[in-house]
Amino acid sequence: MSDCLQRFASSLVVSCQPVPEGPLDHPDQVVGFALAALASGGRGLRIEGIANLKAVRAATDAPIIGLIKRDLDESPVRITPFLDDVTALADAGADIIAFDATDRVRPVAVADLCAAVHSRGKLAMADISTIEEARAAVALGADVVGTTMSGYTGGPEPSDPDFPLLTAAVRLGRPVIAEGRIRVPEQAAEAIRLGAHGVVVGSAITRPEHITRWFADAIGAARAASVQPALAFDLGGTKTLVALVDGDHVVETREQTTDRHLDPDDWCDAIAELAAPWQGRYGAAGGAVTGVVHDGRWSALNPGTLPVSSNYPLADALMERLGRPVVLHNDAQAAAWGEYRFGAGAGRDLLFVTVSTGIGGGAVIGGRLLTGRGGVAGSVGLVQETTGVPLETLASGSFLADAALALGHAVDAPAVFAAAARGEAWASAVLDRSIDVVARLLQNLQLLFDPAVMIVGGGVGLADGYRARLEARLAHLPPHLKPEIRAAALGKTAGVIGAADLARRTS
Repeated sequence: MSDCLQRFASSLVVSCQPVPEGPLDHPDQVVGFALAALASGGRGLRIEGIANLKAVRAATDAPIIGLIKRDLDESPVRITPFLDDVTALADAGADIIAFDATDRVRPVAVADLCAAVHSRGKLAMADISTIEEARAAVALGADVVGTTMSGYTGGPEPSDPDFPLLTAAVRLGRPVIAEGRIRVPEQAAEAIRLGAHGVVVGSAITRPEHITRWFADAIGAARAASVQPALAFDLGGTKTLVALVDGDHVVETREQTTDRHLDPDDWCDAIAELAAPWQGRYGAAGGAVTGVVHDGRWSALNPGTLPVSSNYPLADALMERLGRPVVLHNDAQAAAWGEYRFGAGAGRDLLFVTVSTGIGGGAVIGGRLLTGRGGVAGSVGLVQETTGVPLETLASGSFLADAALALGHAVDAPAVFAAAARGEAWASAVLDRSIDVVARLLQNLQLLFDPAVMIVGGGVGLADGYRARLEARLAHLPPHLKPEIRAAALGKTAGVIGAADLARRTS
């Protein structure tokens, strides 16, 4: 490997190319960008234009990739299209001369450009867009391959770097420079991990016009999303709630009982029907569902709560019906975020536990909603007792009804609470069994995460007397081990408020 290439091996190369005819398009400004880049860790430069190249070469001996851009009527090739360009770049001090090596109509063959570069004692860099072009350039003797042209030879411009092309080109055995749409440090680091000899970053460092536009567009999109309410839904084993949400304010709601005998397509139809009167009144759309969602696909965690077929494409099904993307989260995770942003969490580290038809949970730590590798973080209802039975089987609203029936009382969970309030011993005993399980769960969660606050919600968790019973069970703990328990402030709307806010942040 040449000394020139070795000097920026596994390093950053900064492309100092101002926006043409912009306020920074002057050799003095380009020199300033180049020297600032080198002083901050850049090891090489990519410079366009003879005047800029001469000025930078006079200011530094750092490796320079030189090129000339031209707009031609007879060819789409723009980067160093002519042999005279090669001569001019060599005379101006370029160490490496870059040229378009794509398979398109061109004024000069790639082979001739490569030979001209070598005849001047310089290294030839072939800017390619496909692996076939990379193979051809290597066969013609190109010293370096650049992924520069990927995504710029026709069709819509992609938003992400072409890492598959980089990976394939590295296998050819020539140094490969990753270039094109690398805008954040993590992408540059990934390129090096994939075997890039160097990484060229341009607009993200030396084009304030582009950087400013990225920020302005993102802020504009956020502003547009916040102007209208968001549509949000909460699909659970008992009810389906659809709402228009403006910040922490639920503008309107519509709900119906979830028919457990239907399938996900029917539930999606029901959501669309409930939301139909609000068409055109909302921007972002978000959803909270029982079970687990990962990459837009929905699966049951406990089919007893709601029987969902594995990997149902919920995001696609709802987009087809609503006409816009839908951001999805587990219902307890969405409720946890709602309580963190607008409810009892008040911006503090929290764990949220909902005791309802089933039992679920969510965690917000350090300002981040924890979803986990597969979307199941916080699924406390499936944590097992020493008997191997999930906790929600031993403590949820379904458990209360089942336990009452086993004692000869065919009633639902609210009726169990009513009977306990009347002093009926059997009902108090059933509630105490649930309380014991949930109290142990909260105690263990406090030991694992030590959150500032533990929030309890859900139809059972918010029922009269439930939290007081929980606190009584935990009263014996020393202060540093005792959870600070708060009732969910947003009630049954925590899920839709959280889902709406998460959707706005993603839109």
